[in-house]
Amino acid sequence: MTDRIAPAPQPPRRGPAQPKARPGVDVHDPEGVRLQKVLAQAGAGSRRACEEMIAAGRVTVDGEVVTELGVRIDPTRQVVHVDGMRFSIDDELVYIMVNKPKGVVSTMYDEQDRLNLADMVGPREQRLFHVGRLDLDTEGLILLTNDGALTHRLQHPSFGVKKTYLAEVRGPVKRDLGKNLRAGVELEDGPVAVDSFKLVDSKPGYALVEVVLHEGRKHVVRRLLEAEGYPVLKLVRVQMGPIVLGDLKPGKNRRLTRGEIQQLLAVAGL
Repeated sequence: MTDRIAPAPQPPRRGPAQPKARPGVDVHDPEGVRLQKVLAQAGAGSRRACEEMIAAGRVTVDGEVVTELGVRIDPTRQVVHVDGMRFSIDDELVYIMVNKPKGVVSTMYDEQDRLNLADMVGPREQRLFHVGRLDLDTEGLILLTNDGALTHRLQHPSFGVKKTYLAEVRGPVKRDLGKNLRAGVELEDGPVAVDSFKLVDSKPGYALVEVVLHEGRKHVVRRLLEAEGYPVLKLVRVQMGPIVLGDLKPGKNRRLTRGEIQQLLAVAGL
């Protein structure tokens, strides 16, 4: 009787390749401040509420989920998110809203010694950048900050941060003005389209219109309206992203609230 030869053992069948687990990154800084204290100081909630957020896995530091209450961080260099929203935790970062009056130069220094933004806020230890210029005759909202990343994103049109302007023109305003502006107007430096347009008020010989756009070209609102036959008599920027000028008087300034800063960081994708 012939011996049967056993079949050669087959290698075990493998399932789909599993992604390798990312090794944890240690975000703990022994010389830093406890995370729950940093969050509480940033306005995320009470110390106890912040501890509960951490324990629930809702907090990340530099992209890593942190659930241990003993973790310390460096607020000046590490980035913290709660439920995906970034919190400004560096006390050295400054965010100021200015209502620029007509006749003030949109710079922090002027060689001709004209009134400028630095005159509006007084001496500061930090070097501040202005977010978006307004021409000499345009009034309204300008942000000053030493947050370079935020400044770049708020000014670059690719990030789509919208600015809202109120413009006084001679009325009446033709019915298709908004349609034309939304479709796009050809200017000398290329076409520009507004994000939205609204007639706010109209009286004999006068109209107040709202123009919203994310373009940042020089004099763009004035040039758009003039190209359509409506030279601007007065122009005020009243909103930038989620930040509203409100009842802040011309020439005055104030620091943004914690909530406003979080909204601004969120709309800038930070």
